[in-house]
Amino acid sequence: MIEILIGIISGIISGTGMGGGTILIFLLVYVLGIDQHIAQATNLIFFIPTSIIAIIINLKNKNIALQSAIFISIFGILGAIIGANISIQINVNILRKCFGIFLAIIAIHEIYTIVKWYKKQKLRNNKKNEYIK
Repeated sequence: MIEILIGIISGIISGTGMGGGTILIFLLVYVLGIDQHIAQATNLIFFIPTSIIAIIINLKNKNIALQSAIFISIFGILGAIIGANISIQINVNILRKCFGIFLAIIAIHEIYTIVKWYKKQKLRNNKKNEYIK
């Protein structure tokens, strides 16, 4: 049952383009107790069907810049080959720490973006209030 919930949560996040795999790896490691290497490899299998569905839906809605996507994908494949070979060579504890640092960087960036947006909105509202007076 927990695997179904993990799949649904990760699929929803993946479908929105926000990196469901990041959540999936976290849940596999810390909820199910799966080894980091296995969780990351499982994420790759999870990624195939979820990304195909997301691609179809986004192509249908004309949300993909095809020329850029093809170019990026070619070099992404090269990067995936390099990254997979690096991952295999890294000790699981170091891999976990790298993943944790990656998540922390994402969290810091998201918090910064929200604070920046909030300040911008507050500034706009203050300017609107000045015009009304």
